[in-house]
Amino acid sequence: MDDFLVRALVGGCGVAAVAGPLGAFVVWRRMAFFGSTLSHSALLGVALGFLLGINLNVGIFAVCAMIALSLVAMQRRARLSDDTLLGILAHATLALGLIALAFMETQRVDLMSYLFGDVLAISANDIAMIYLGGALVIAALAWLWRPLLSATVHEELASVEGVPVTAVNLAFMVLLAVVVALAMKVVGVLLVTSLIIIPAAAARRFARSPEQMAVLAGVLGCGAVAGGLWGSVVLDTPSGPSIVVAAFALFLLATAMPPLMQPR
Repeated sequence: MDDFLVRALVGGCGVAAVAGPLGAFVVWRRMAFFGSTLSHSALLGVALGFLLGINLNVGIFAVCAMIALSLVAMQRRARLSDDTLLGILAHATLALGLIALAFMETQRVDLMSYLFGDVLAISANDIAMIYLGGALVIAALAWLWRPLLSATVHEELASVEGVPVTAVNLAFMVLLAVVVALAMKVVGVLLVTSLIIIPAAAARRFARSPEQMAVLAGVLGCGAVAGGLWGSVVLDTPSGPSIVVAAFALFLLATAMPPLMQPR
């Protein structure tokens, strides 16, 4: 394979391996809309990165972390449901990002690559950042695994048992923000949630324990990256959307499996 395809495969699998375990918690907690909110807000992070002259991943993480903190604060003060608050934050940050990019007349921005990803343009530095950030996320998730799982199963019971539920939930949101920042290069801000959710949803059909589902979600995510890149090369299609379509194909295949393959 050409070097750029090898880099794309290595970088994409690194993102998928991290997104899978977090995606398992997103599926269990029914937080898909929160992931979409983070992905929409990432465009504002791109704009801030250009305006402030900082690394785009840092800008994306800063905005996504701010969204997580804002959601926690608004949940306590606003008498609105979570999905309403997330809808407000998602569309407001997306609009602010587009407006900020429109004002950057002196700088040309390839908006399509940020919206839908450009995995074939991944560099060695991008791969290093993906694996360094991914290692930190996996280490933090391993440390938070038991309290996070307890809070996911039953928040009130976990709180009674001494689990700092608010702090654990906020830490999980921050980890999701890191993954969104890492995945932007692979599938873009509009499709990043799919790489988090779809492999985890497919893995749920076969896993017999939370740990199995987390690992299998990462494996299926890597399979989606490989399949999407192969389809992109053969059919000459955009790489980011091709990865999402491959993940969807794996989900459909998992759904079509006979009952004997389902967990008891």
